[in-house]
Amino acid sequence: MIIDYDSTYDNDIKELLYELQEYIMSIDKEGYNIISPEYKDEYFNKVMKEVKEYQGKIMLYEEENKIVGLIIGCINNEETNDFDFKAPQRGRITEFIVNKEYRGKNIGQKLFNAMEEYLYKIGCQDILIGVFAYNESARKFYDKNGYHLRMTEMTKKGQ
Repeated sequence: MIIDYDSTYDNDIKELLYELQEYIMSIDKEGYNIISPEYKDEYFNKVMKEVKEYQGKIMLYEEENKIVGLIIGCINNEETNDFDFKAPQRGRITEFIVNKEYRGKNIGQKLFNAMEEYLYKIGCQDILIGVFAYNESARKFYDKNGYHLRMTEMTKKGQ
């Protein structure tokens, strides 16, 4: 079942964020992604600050009295209309993970749908998601949910 954030779940959130970072590290072909000794606390604090500053929301999925998934969304911007760019207010999904032992049970889809509903309800007209290029399963999931590429960043290693 989907539940809203409560500080009693801080350690569960830290563990899920850590699991996500471990996965990103495992598929990072350049090896730039790391986990420092202070990662859990520092990254959690960064995420919580972002949630507070940008009207964010944290939704958790509880199953068998255990937090097994999370999704975090924030307001990405106010409506913009200037000399070179026009965009409506947009939301951004910043973190999204389901514990590997609970995947394939439609938990991710439920969290995703709930966050989309929330972001549209608070006035967002578009939703952005940054996805690591090597994360093919995430890219397929987002494609299936109607998302498409808008920008691509490319990299080249030096000699």
